[in-house]
Amino acid sequence: MAAKNLLIVESPTKVKAIRKFLGSNYDVAASQGHVRDLPRSQMGVDVEHDFEPKYITIRGKGDLLADLRKRVKKADKIFLATDPDREGEAISWHLTKALKLEESTKPVFRITFNEITKNAVKESFSNAREIDMNLVDAQQARRVLDRLVGYQISPLLWAKIKRGLSAGRVQSVALRIICDREEEIAAFIPEEYWTLDVSLLPPGEKKPILAHYYGTRDGKRELKTEEETKALMKELRGSKYVVEEVKKGERVKKAPLPFTTSTLQQEASKALNFGTQKTMRVAQQLYEGVDVKGRGTVGLITYLRTDSTRVSDEARAAAAAYIRENFGSESLAGDIRETKNGGKIQDAHEAIRPADVTLTPVMLKDELSREQFKLYQLIWRRFMASQMAAAKYETTSVRIAAGDSRFTLSASRTIFDGFLNVYTDEEDRIEKQTLSKALEKGAELSFQEFEDKQHYTSGPPHYTEASLVHDLEALGIGRPSTYAPTISTIQARHYVTREGKNLYVTELGEAVNRMMKEAFPVIVDVNFTANMEKLLDGVEDGSVRWKTIVENFYPDLEDAIKKAEKELEQVKIADEESDEVCENCGRRMVIKYGPHGKFLACPGFPECRNTKPYYEKIGVACPKCGKDIVRKKTRKGRVYYGCVDNPNCDFMSWQKPSKTSCPQCGGLMVERGNKLTCLDQSCGYVCEKPEEDSVE
Repeated sequence: MAAKNLLIVESPTKVKAIRKFLGSNYDVAASQGHVRDLPRSQMGVDVEHDFEPKYITIRGKGDLLADLRKRVKKADKIFLATDPDREGEAISWHLTKALKLEESTKPVFRITFNEITKNAVKESFSNAREIDMNLVDAQQARRVLDRLVGYQISPLLWAKIKRGLSAGRVQSVALRIICDREEEIAAFIPEEYWTLDVSLLPPGEKKPILAHYYGTRDGKRELKTEEETKALMKELRGSKYVVEEVKKGERVKKAPLPFTTSTLQQEASKALNFGTQKTMRVAQQLYEGVDVKGRGTVGLITYLRTDSTRVSDEARAAAAAYIRENFGSESLAGDIRETKNGGKIQDAHEAIRPADVTLTPVMLKDELSREQFKLYQLIWRRFMASQMAAAKYETTSVRIAAGDSRFTLSASRTIFDGFLNVYTDEEDRIEKQTLSKALEKGAELSFQEFEDKQHYTSGPPHYTEASLVHDLEALGIGRPSTYAPTISTIQARHYVTREGKNLYVTELGEAVNRMMKEAFPVIVDVNFTANMEKLLDGVEDGSVRWKTIVENFYPDLEDAIKKAEKELEQVKIADEESDEVCENCGRRMVIKYGPHGKFLACPGFPECRNTKPYYEKIGVACPKCGKDIVRKKTRKGRVYYGCVDNPNCDFMSWQKPSKTSCPQCGGLMVERGNKLTCLDQSCGYVCEKPEEDSVE
């Protein structure tokens, strides 16, 4: 007998598990993602007629849609069970159009579930509903805005930088944020400071303790120079070191919240060194289902795109039962915290958690790939920790008097593990110093030796994928589904390169960002983009009409493009001749601009196809060998300055060398923002950068 009901999901991986839950009355099929989209060959948005999108069937989906139409004919009811977010809602809507379900007399229902478990799937049928057009319109608004920005601005990038580059509504802001940070780093001037520690022996002890200089009895004092530090050490010689105060206290560390998309990406980057794209790929596999011996295909985690830290009552009860049995009732959380997310639609979902807490990482180790096991273990531990009691520490701080000076030391020990039984971060892993019982008020300590160290203040850190996700979320740029594709796109286009965990802007990225700031300041304005996200959220809750947003946005974009087109005509870059002669044909080579930056090419193309790297001289001599310093790039595209005679000379600098020599030591000066600093940190000379000094 033919199945009476057709259920359509997005991914083929889900089909096997869901078919097992529902039995023979259900035919389960997959749309394999979107079936319709805007055409690639044209903008696909009719700006003359109310910005109506022109959707077409995605190439390669014809046979799949034909198969789905046959299944629709055989079914009595159709259930659209695509992912439970705006993208999934839009896919369901597109399916109604592509399969002509609106013209059919057969009932069509939209169902959603946050986890692929028997209970969740079966329960979804009791909450069947119509397609939520607010969610669909929110997705359409984003798609249309992104298409308008991309297809209107990209040709201008092509014209300016001479290759097929592209711009995006969210990615351009992300690039701007990284570029702004790199400018801060370049402008940062390290300041010298010193620390002074003293090794002291408590009475009756053989192991000395290390106390840190705090200041005077009147308050904290910072040591800026070596002279200041040496003078203090001289002043302290012969002083008595007496324990002035011993304070004991208790510190409570609350359990972490369960994962949202953003915090999962951040923690997976820190703890597992996973990129955002990798985290989402592996999480998708865990959500869709993994073959578990004796159970078949099992969905291991809840839906992976969420802003919410909310947890269902059932999941909370299951976690409580597990904690009670394995760690005791005292390890259960007294109260559960949840963050407010400003009413975003993703709050319809729960936090990211295990679908079944009794499936521990250890039980599944042999069933999962190495990557799947690591991520599942992280999610399982974080969720269990979120349902457990806070950790408690006993803290001890000691103040030691030496004349007018004061030294301090502190220690802490865990007196109740709480959530630390299952989840620790880097801070918790630090070994705590234990203090001698002889450190009582009035105890006199024996001086052993001083330890003085020179330090320099650190500038702002380079962005990592984790810290960029954190800031994008904090600034209201993008949403859970956009963080990973945004970061991977700017890397794939060579605007940004990743070295280790750090992200660096390439020469190409700098050029694109410079043009976007000049020609389209609104597009790359952080506040404008954040406000746009709020308006788009308004579409989701039905308070804003999606075409109104587009109507208000487009005229300004059109004006900016017209203005930029005129300016671009005036600044169009021609091929620049170099001093290099082509060794194959004798022509003078020209400087070209490719996806990875500048290179030298023979103008005799296509007869002569000779190309080679372009090293731009900056008019400064190498301090080691006297030859030219040139602008170079690492293999990943990060700019640095090195000697033209490399590998014979190993000089290099991340900062741009200046023509001006250091008036104090005669050494090389480098540019840091609008300042010049001596390359020799021990010299430390700093001055304003002369305007004529800058070499472009």
